[in-house]
Amino acid sequence: MKTPTLSIALALLAAPAMVANFTPPKGCTTYLTVQERSCMVSQFYTCEGDAEGEQWRADFGADGPNFLSKIDGDAQWLESYQVDPPTKETMDANPADPASFSELLANGLDTFDFKLSRSDGRQSTVKGFDRLTGKSMTIDGVVLKQTEYEYTHIDDTDGSVIDHSRGNEFISDDWRIFMSGYAEFEQPDGSWIPWENGPVKFFKAGSTGFQSTLPLFDCDAQAASYSPTP
Repeated sequence: MKTPTLSIALALLAAPAMVANFTPPKGCTTYLTVQERSCMVSQFYTCEGDAEGEQWRADFGADGPNFLSKIDGDAQWLESYQVDPPTKETMDANPADPASFSELLANGLDTFDFKLSRSDGRQSTVKGFDRLTGKSMTIDGVVLKQTEYEYTHIDDTDGSVIDHSRGNEFISDDWRIFMSGYAEFEQPDGSWIPWENGPVKFFKAGSTGFQSTLPLFDCDAQAASYSPTP
C-alpha cells in the first residue's frame, strides 16, 4: 500500500459524524482505539506495504473525523492531513536534528529540528524537545511514561511564530507512540491557553468500543472551556 494522496486521505476521513465504527483502508489493520479527554477518540493502525515501524492515527471529534497522521518507527511525524481546510503536510528530508523515540528512551531527552512543507505552499520549521519526567500512569493495564515537551513552529517565509506550545504527553514503549496530555498554547499577547486531551480508556480488537468513532468524555457544553490544573 502506498502513502495516500490528499484526496484519498480526505475520503478516509469523510465519513458522516454519526458513523459509529472506523474502517481502515484496504490492507490496513486497526490495533488500538483510544478514548481521550476533550471529546476526542483516536484510531491507531498499520498498513501492508508501509516501511517497518510506520503507523497511522485517525482522530475523531463530536462532529466526525478531523485529522490523520503517519509516523515512522522512531515516532517522526512523516505526514498529516487536516479536513478543514483540506491540507496535507509532510516532513522534509534530511532534518537538521531528527526526532528520535529511541533517543528519548535511552537518554531521557530528545531534541528535534525539522522542516515541514504544506500542500498550500507554506514551508516551516519546528524546533523543540521531549523529556521523560520519571512519572508514569497505568490505563487498562498499559503503563504510560509521562513526558515534558516544548516546541516552536516558525513560518520560514517571514519568521513569524505559527505555534508555540508546552506541556506533558505520554508514551508507550511497546507501541512506540506519543499520546496527548496537558498542553498550553501561547497567544500573541503572551497569555497561554490550556487544553487537555489525555487518554482515558484503551480498546483492543475484540473488546466493546474497539474502532468506535464516537467520543465518550467531556462531550458537553463545558468541553470547550475545560481548563485542568497543570
